[in-house]
Amino acid sequence: MEKVKVVIKNNQKAVKIPTGVRLLLRRCCNAVLIMEGFTDSAEISITFVDEEQIHLLNKEHRNVDRPTDVLSFPLGENGQYDVNPENGAKMLGDIVLNVSRVVRQAEEFGHSFRREIAYLTAHSMLHLLGYDHESGGIESVHMREKEEEVMNQLGLPRNSTYTIED
Repeated sequence: MEKVKVVIKNNQKAVKIPTGVRLLLRRCCNAVLIMEGFTDSAEISITFVDEEQIHLLNKEHRNVDRPTDVLSFPLGENGQYDVNPENGAKMLGDIVLNVSRVVRQAEEFGHSFRREIAYLTAHSMLHLLGYDHESGGIESVHMREKEEEVMNQLGLPRNSTYTIED
């Protein structure tokens, strides 16, 4: 694979980002691209935001009036991407992570912050590459399998269910 550039910005103050998380997310992006056979140079932007910021983005871009855990903003369609003229890299898109929600979901699901933030990054990367789970069905199952494959490669296997006990 050619060079992969992952630009990470922290636009929130609610959660201190643990040491090593930025490297983990870069490894996660690379693992998804390798798994998908993506061989070109690529650029991805990841931004850490708070609950209020992601709520506004979700309302503005998806017309959903509530916060969420992650948003994906693909810059390509059907495998066609804009190319950065400075370096020839395909610009895959933007990932926006609500780190307050990452903390809560890690606790709810009984796993680490690192596992949750990597999982959401893998999920979002698949969206940047054209996957969609919104309609459910087999594509949703394939997407979940790919997410778990990446988590296993990163040494962050699933250790519990994804349902919350009442």
